[in-house]
Amino acid sequence: MVLKPVYPFEPISTTTTPAGQQWIAQIKWDGVRVLLYADGNETKLVNRRLNERTTQYPELLDSSSFCKADSVILDGEIIAFDQNKPSFYEVMKRDRMKVPQKIKVASVRNPVTYMVFDILFYNGEWVTGKPLSERQALLEDIIVPRPNLQLAQNFPDGSALFELMKQYKMEGIVYKDLSSTYMINGKDGRWRKRKVFQDLVAVVGGVTFRDRIVNVLLLGIYAEDGSLIYIGHAGTGRLTQKDWAALTDNTKELQQAEKPFANEPERSKEAVWVRPALTVKVEFLELTPGGTMRHPSIQAIVDADAKECTVAQLPSS
Repeated sequence: MVLKPVYPFEPISTTTTPAGQQWIAQIKWDGVRVLLYADGNETKLVNRRLNERTTQYPELLDSSSFCKADSVILDGEIIAFDQNKPSFYEVMKRDRMKVPQKIKVASVRNPVTYMVFDILFYNGEWVTGKPLSERQALLEDIIVPRPNLQLAQNFPDGSALFELMKQYKMEGIVYKDLSSTYMINGKDGRWRKRKVFQDLVAVVGGVTFRDRIVNVLLLGIYAEDGSLIYIGHAGTGRLTQKDWAALTDNTKELQQAEKPFANEPERSKEAVWVRPALTVKVEFLELTPGGTMRHPSIQAIVDADAKECTVAQLPSS
C-alpha cells in the first residue's frame, strides 16, 4: 500500500477565544508541521508543503516502536528546544540539514520531539470523517508515548491557557472544535490559532548592505490582487553570520532594477531590489496604522512558496 501525501487541515487566525463547551485548546509549539506516513513497509515524513523530510529526522522513523498500527497517517508538530523553551530557529537547523552524517550527529546534539495531535488514516481506512473527539480517542489507544514523541494535551480553558502562554512567552495556542471532522487541504474556523507574538512568513523584496554583506531585509506579503505590499524591514533576530553570508550569496542572483513592491518602502534610496523568491519567518509585536511591523525580528530562513506569503496570515478579530 502506498500512502500519498496530502495537504493538512489548517486553522484560521483569531484574536479571541471561541465560546462553547465543544472547544478545547492545545499549545502551539513553534515547530514544523509534519505528517507521518507508515504503510507497514516504510515510514516517511512530509511537511505541510508536501516536501519530504524523512532524512532530516531519523529518530522518528521506527513507527512500530510508538504506534500500534499496521498503517497510519499521523499529524503533528516537530519541535526542538533552546534550553527549556521551544525554538523555531533550533528546529529549522535540523529541517535544513541534508548531509546524513551531520544529521546523525545532530539527532543526538539537537534532538527533536514529535507532538502528535491528529490521525487521518488507520489500518487501511481513512478516519478524517470522524469527529476530533473520536480521532483523539483512537490516538490514545494506539500511541505509546516516549521522550521524543508525545500526544498533544487538551485544555478546557482556552483563555487561561493563552494567559499562561503569554507568561512564558510561548508562541500561542490552537482552539479546536471536538466535533470537527478533518478537512484535507482545507482551512476553516473549526480550528483557530491565537498567537502571543504575531508572526508571519514574508517575502524578501529588497536588501541593504554593510561592508558588502546583506544587513537588512525589506519584506512584503501579497495582497488579494497579487501585488506585493511592503510591511517593514528587519536586520535583527536569530540569524547567524553564516545565515547573513548565505543571504548575501543568494540575493546576488536575484537582483533586479525594478522595485517589486506596490507601495514605497522605507530605505528605498539605499535598497537593492531583488526578485521575490526568498522567504523568512518574522516575529513582531503588531502592525502599525501604516501597515508596517513594529519591532520585527527575523526568526529563520524558511523554505516556502513566495506566492503563499499573503495577507491571509494576518489575524482577524
